Amino acid sequence: MGKASSIEPQKQQIRRIRVLVAKLGLDGHDRGALVICRALRDAGMEVIYSGLFNTPEQIVKTAIDEDVDAVAMSLLNGAHTTLFPKVSKLLKEQGINDILLIGGGVIPEIDKKVLEENGITGNFGPGTSLNTIVEHIRNNVKKL
Repeated sequence: MGKASSIEPQKQQIRRIRVLVAKLGLDGHDRGALVICRALRDAGMEVIYSGLFNTPEQIVKTAIDEDVDAVAMSLLNGAHTTLFPKVSKLLKEQGINDILLIGGGVIPEIDKKVLEENGITGNFGPGTSLNTIVEHIRNNVKKL
């Protein structure tokens, strides 16, 4: 008559870390951001790239719409002390406090404390190893 079912129970799927790589403001330099995108994908993460010239409001909307675990923000033009904290503030206004915020770009040491006080972690500069960035995300994303 019938054969025993050979269908195995579904294994629990592990959700991959979702990262929005975001270029803010008028900074048109995206080579570093694209390298980060590739490294995160190679590390098994899902990556959404914002493209160039985004406002903090656009980044927050995309982060919410895409249900990301982290936002890796990149700026090379010196506006990081204004734009990165604005993203943090807008997320908090939406009641969102479980998205890891990461800064990257040309960030002087003196600015890192201000960014950290506003919830932006990492604050990686040129020459940071890709593995360091990947591990920072893995170690700091809120586990679901």
